[in-house]
Formats: sequence, structure tokens, C-alpha cells
Amino acid sequence: MLLNRFMMPLCSLLLATGPVLAGTPKEVDVCVYGGTSAGVIAAYTAKQLHKTVLLISPDKRLGGLTTGGLGYTDIGNKFAITGISRDFYRRIGRHYGKFEQWIFEPHVAAETFQQYIQSAKVEVLYDTRVSSAKKENGYITEVTVNGASPQVIKAKMFIDCSYEGDLMAAAGVAFTVGREANSEYQETYNGVQLKDKHQFPDGIDPYKVPGKPESGLLWGISPAKLDAPGAGDQKVQTYNFRMCLTDQPENRIPITQPESYDPARYELLVRLVQKINPKNLNTILNINRMPNGKTDINNIGAFSTDMIGMNYDYPNADDATRKRIIHDHEVYTKGLLYFIGHDERMPKHLRDEMLTWGYPKDEYTNNGHWSPQLYVREVRRMIGEYVMTQANCEGRATVTDGVGMAAYTMDSHNCQRIVVNGMVKNEGDVQVGGFGPYPVAYRSIIPKLADCKNLLVPVCLSATHIAYGSIRMEPVFMVLAQSAATAAIVAIDSKVSVQDADVKKIQRILTDNPLADNSTPEILVDNDDAKQVTISGDWQRETHGGYGPSMLVDPSKGGSEKFVRFTPAIEKSGRYHVYTYVPRIAAHATSTTIRVNDGVRIKAVPLLSASVKVEGQTSGEWVDLGTYQLKAGKGAYVEINNQQADGAVVADAMLFIAE
Repeated sequence: MLLNRFMMPLCSLLLATGPVLAGTPKEVDVCVYGGTSAGVIAAYTAKQLHKTVLLISPDKRLGGLTTGGLGYTDIGNKFAITGISRDFYRRIGRHYGKFEQWIFEPHVAAETFQQYIQSAKVEVLYDTRVSSAKKENGYITEVTVNGASPQVIKAKMFIDCSYEGDLMAAAGVAFTVGREANSEYQETYNGVQLKDKHQFPDGIDPYKVPGKPESGLLWGISPAKLDAPGAGDQKVQTYNFRMCLTDQPENRIPITQPESYDPARYELLVRLVQKINPKNLNTILNINRMPNGKTDINNIGAFSTDMIGMNYDYPNADDATRKRIIHDHEVYTKGLLYFIGHDERMPKHLRDEMLTWGYPKDEYTNNGHWSPQLYVREVRRMIGEYVMTQANCEGRATVTDGVGMAAYTMDSHNCQRIVVNGMVKNEGDVQVGGFGPYPVAYRSIIPKLADCKNLLVPVCLSATHIAYGSIRMEPVFMVLAQSAATAAIVAIDSKVSVQDADVKKIQRILTDNPLADNSTPEILVDNDDAKQVTISGDWQRETHGGYGPSMLVDPSKGGSEKFVRFTPAIEKSGRYHVYTYVPRIAAHATSTTIRVNDGVRIKAVPLLSASVKVEGQTSGEWVDLGTYQLKAGKGAYVEINNQQADGAVVADAMLFIAE
């Protein structure tokens, strides 16, 4: 495994230089770098676990992409989202009058993160960036940051929660950028991939004058040649903005022509539209509906919001270069919206539809109603104690030191736009799923012992390009950030390096104190929990669409009596709120019989499938079955049966939450 070729000069500079400072350094137990969603949760966790904490945010707004437009949450399987990360979506739910909510407006997410910061009294340095780091005997002793003025920060433990891994790089930790060759880790979906998803149809000419290569390539097309399938390179999957727009006239600001607008940038879109004749904007813009008439718009198709090939310099760039790249993406994206709505070459029905959208007056009020957070999907990736690979995603390799789970599709956006056989093609898009939740190794969020002994990296973690494509989701980053902060506390209290921290103890704390507030942990009984589930009858086990690894389905319409009984291990008597998970399934029974036994009496609770409102890309919803007084060891259970069913009955998971 080789260090990134840009790493050594960069790290040498960061480790060796920096302003001469006067004054007393600031000292804390845990220093968290990065104002992302992960950064907030890591800082909150460490403070809740009674350590002194400083959160350093390079940005003026906390929450990263979660507050920056990605409100249509990428999940994969909600079973994987645990602890404070899950609590975040519960808090979002309370705002909207629901148990959980996975789609939300940016300002609601920002307010929710501030709740964590304020309740734990976390000190935050905003608009402050790391400029150098010092190490002694493998330990970071201090970092220098530049905000309003240079400052030295000393800490026992450091956690890099930035999307870029700048603290990791400053500390001289090994990392990589780009795509490994498939041969390096015996993978099949890494490296160069020319596939059909988000792809141009055959026949679209790449030249300024069609049929004349001498006229030059259209904007956005690279002259690079297509490498062999699976070949590695340092190309980075494309970035974009996740756009919050609104179609509510009273809250809408018109989309106007941006600075440096150049319609030539969108010539390929014109040729694409002429070829495919789209019926609506959703062929060009992935418009995901959000509460209160807003959107989370993502890339879709061959030509959309992804600015392909324009981010290669970002990972190892200085601050000024990164700002330029971010600005270029903003100009491109605003120009795209304006072009769709105003250029006469676009079909009138698309122009008219585009003009119904505008920037929301009540979002990003301090940034011109535009998100300050570019979706930097992948920047640096640490080469740590363990490298997560495709085999982990697919369940062919399983770790025992898991400190979080991932479940999303192995997802890489395109990396380049090139000419293949005289036609324009996108290269690098991979979307391969079909697997269940899998554990993410503790060793993948810590450096090698020789690199650093007191740093944890839950965002730019150690994973191949294609495995990172599955792990790199905001809820998972929050899960791993809580785990990293917990590990930091264990290492501090044990006076050991992060490599020698007791993983079983970390896992136990995460299980016994999942919200880091000493509250009673909720009890989850999944259909795969053999010791707590009794199955009567021949239920079908399906591995897609449920909560956790599988769900049980009976399509017999009550042909023969069957039931699934969920028996929680109640260790503390009290009142418990009981929920059942209802996935999306075809031909769902209009009513399902559920019996709740509190240990004394049985209550029948009818579940009407029409009342279950599944939103966003989640696989299902928790449905409230009521509140019950449950006594420890008294045999309480919840039973789902198929009696009088007029369609398919599903039994998936039960949740018991102490009041």
C-alpha cells in the first residue's frame, strides 16, 4: 500500500512550518476537527462522557451536508443507524410531529445540531482551519489553527471529522486519493468502470462542430483515453450541490443569471435533450420532495448537477484552491438552473417547469439562500490498521471489532467524461447493492501504530474507493463519530494509544449507554433474534426491504394459522412505548392482527396498512402500538398473526422504549 504521491511534501510542510505564537496554548481532553454532522456528534459524545472538548469547525455553519441540502437521507437500511445518530432523526421527527423523520429542511437540521451543542455546552471555534501539527513519539502533542488569529491547541486525543482529512494529513498519517485497481484488494467494482447508469445514449457527438474532431471538444469533456476496466487512478468521483429549492410563491426567490454565466457549458445538455425528449425535469434533475414545498435535488442521468472531472485538485489543494473549486461548482449549478429555465433551445415545457422553482427565502439566509456546503463525496481516505473492501460490503469478509454498521449500496458517481468510439460517455458510475447491514471495523477508523497513536478518523476512514461508496453516508458518519469519541475516552481513561484501546469495552459502552446520557437503552427485537422470537408456520424470509438482515412474510391470506412472537428481555420494570416496524411490501394485507401481552392481559391492536405513510427512500416506518406497563421477567410479548388476512402479512421488528 503506497502513500498518496502528494502526501509527503504536504505533510512535511504542515509538520514543519507555522506561525510563531505567543500566549498559552488551549488544552482539552479531546479536540474534534470538522464541523460536519460527525464532528457535532463526536464533540457531543465526548462532552457527555465527562471530558473537556473543543470542536474546531472550518465552516461558519455546523452539520456539513446534513444541514447543507442533503435532507433526503441516504440510509440503505435503518437497522444500521444506532445511538445518537438515530436520536438525531428522532429529534427531527419530533419537530415534524412524528416518531422519526428522515427527510427534512436544512434549517431544521441546523437547529437540531445546535440543540446538541448547546445542551452539552460544547465550545466551538468557527471559521477556523488546521495549519500544522506536531508529534512526539507517535502522539500528536498540539495543532496550530488559523481563525481570527493563530492558536495552539493541545489535547490528549484528536478526532478528525472533516470531509477532507486535513488533520489526518497534517499529522503525517498515510492516506490515498482516487481509485485502487481491482487487483489490489481482489475487488470487481473498483477502478475504471464504463457502465450504463447515468450514461449518455449512443450517438451523441462530443465535438463543438458535430462530426469534426478538429473543432475541439465541448466543455466538460476530457481528452483522456479510456483505461482498461478495473485499472486504478487518482481520479475522484464527482461533486455537486444538493439543492434546496421551493415552488411556494410566497417563499420563492427567482433564479437569475449568475456571474460568469456561459451557455456553452450546457451544449451537451441540449444534445441530450434532443436525443431523449424528456417529459419532465426529473430526467435532468433528481427532484426529491421535502417538507413545506422544498426539495433536495441531486444528480440524475447523463448530464445534471454533477460537475464531472472538475474536482481532481480538491483533495490535496490549499484553502484558496478549494474555495475556487467550490465557487466554480456554484456558478456551474446556478448556471444550469438558469439555462434550463431560459435558454430557447430547451423545450418549452421544461422551461416552464423550471420557472416554478426558486431559492427559498428562509434557507441559508446568511449565504444568499445558497448552500455553503459542496457535496465532496470522497476526498482523502486513510490507510489505517484495517482497510474495508468490497468483500466486507458483500459479507464475504466480516470483522469482529465492529463499532458501527453500514448498509448502503456501493455507490460511486462518475469520475470522468470522455470520448469512446466517437461518442461522449461518462465513466466511473457504480451502483451495486443487494446486501444487508455489515459491521465497520474499529481498526478502519484508527491509523497504523507507526503513523499516530492518538488520532481517530471516522469520516476519511480506511476503505477502498468502492467500499467507501457504501460507507460514506451521513448517518453512518455520525454513528462512527460517536464510536470514535467513545474510543477516545476509553483510551484516555486507560492511558493507552487508540490502537491498544479495549474494543470490547468500547462496544459495551455503545450498547449499554447508546445516547451517552445513561438513559435506559431501548429494546429492539428483530425477527432474526432467535432467542427472543418464536415462529409458528412456514413464513417466507425475505432479505430486501425490511429492517435488519431480513423480514418474515406470509402471502397465504390466512390459509393456515401462523404467528411470529417477539419476546423482549425486560430487565427494568416500567412503562414502555411499543412500536412495530412495517416495511413496504406488495399486496400488503389491509389489516393485520397484533396482540400485545403486558404479562397480565392481552390487547388486540389492529394495524391498518393504509395508515402507514412511508416517506423518502426508507424501507418502512415504525408504527405506534401504545404504551404498556411491563414488568421484568413477566413474559411480555408482541405477536403478529395472519388471521383473517386479505393480503400479505409481514413480521419484521419490535421496539420497546422506556418512558
